[in-house]
Amino acid sequence: MRGRLTGFLVSAALACDPAAAHHSFAMFDQDHPIEIEGVVHEFRFTAPHTFIILDVSQADGKTTAWALEGGAPTALVRDGWLPDSLRPGDEVKVRIAPLRSGAPGGWWTVHQIHFRDGTAILSRP
Repeated sequence: MRGRLTGFLVSAALACDPAAAHHSFAMFDQDHPIEIEGVVHEFRFTAPHTFIILDVSQADGKTTAWALEGGAPTALVRDGWLPDSLRPGDEVKVRIAPLRSGAPGGWWTVHQIHFRDGTAILSRP
């Protein structure tokens, strides 16, 4: 009986493991990164992943909102980021792994984003 209970508890713990519920990165085309420029509409410093909603100007003059998924806030903090590292109105350049679907979105990392003038993005004073 004790062996069955232990087996059940281990199975239950594994099923509840956050890593087991984590999604795949297969939706992003990591073999064909692109660089986009835009204006930050919103920066969501939330778990499990951060998001940047970036307004990107198109050739026809229209603006398209891109949803860019990033790493966990804890990972960004290790690289010097804080919730105020990006603010609405900030102009940035970012190299992303775009969505395979062609929708306006992708995956970004802290090492492939900077302000439009080339300045690194870190916490603000």
